Amino acid sequence: MTWKTQLPAVRGKLLFDEPLGPFTWFRVGGPAEVLFLPADPDDLRDFLLALPPEVPVQALGVGSNVIIRDGGVEGVVIRCAGRAFGEVIVDAEKNWVIAGPAALDAQVARAAAKAGLAGLEFFVGIPGTVGGALTMNAGCYGRETKDILVTAWGYDRTGEMRVWDNADFGFTYRHTDVPPNSMFWVQAVFEGTPDDPEAVTARMAEITERREASQPVREKTGGSTFKNPPGHSSWKLVDEAGWRGKPYGGAMFSPLHSNFLINTGEATAADLEGLGDTVRADVLARTGIQLEWEIKRIGRP
Repeated sequence: MTWKTQLPAVRGKLLFDEPLGPFTWFRVGGPAEVLFLPADPDDLRDFLLALPPEVPVQALGVGSNVIIRDGGVEGVVIRCAGRAFGEVIVDAEKNWVIAGPAALDAQVARAAAKAGLAGLEFFVGIPGTVGGALTMNAGCYGRETKDILVTAWGYDRTGEMRVWDNADFGFTYRHTDVPPNSMFWVQAVFEGTPDDPEAVTARMAEITERREASQPVREKTGGSTFKNPPGHSSWKLVDEAGWRGKPYGGAMFSPLHSNFLINTGEATAADLEGLGDTVRADVLARTGIQLEWEIKRIGRP
């Protein structure tokens, strides 16, 4: 008898040996030993309360900035999705937008614009969810999650409710002090400033146009691959090393934007991660600059 035969009863879904590739933008990766899709926050809490502490857990959102390795993921992968985790509410009196972890960042931006709240426009350019934004301080075009977050709450690994105010996160560039897979978010509160809805919408349209012109948004990609080293742009370092558009198995750095890894059709996770690490080593040898992954790599090779 194993832990998989003694899992807590749930109202959502427990799927065994479930392929995770379809849940990611790269469309690669092996299976989860168990994939848990909670019905709602109470279902999530009860599962975490009852799950034996030795069982590994892994949070997975919309899969836009992650490589699932070909050997799959040990333990339980928890994916909070659907209406119960994706609601977006506006509190006009406080200039707040309150969103669940499965809400797309772009959805939050559009809700803010409709309510005449500025400051969240950059979220329209991030291809992820609120849960991911909290986890990695997602940002673009000069703004980051830390600039708009008021507070967030969710359940820790033991099923206990915890509240994190902005200062608790320890936000730095594409990083927070929240330990990986230690929190499963339920809601976050973002604050904007009053503005004309048409003006906010126009700024969002500019961001969208700029993104679509400069990024391979219709490819199987994972967004920005490497963090920008201090004083440098990762795309320039990749480009100058000669890796723009150069095939590596089924993987490639996009000809349109050389900091975007793409699956050209038949890539494996090993192709994608192997290309990234090869480029990191090449750039280090050429320049002495160490590129750090922005894309998360999880699971077994």
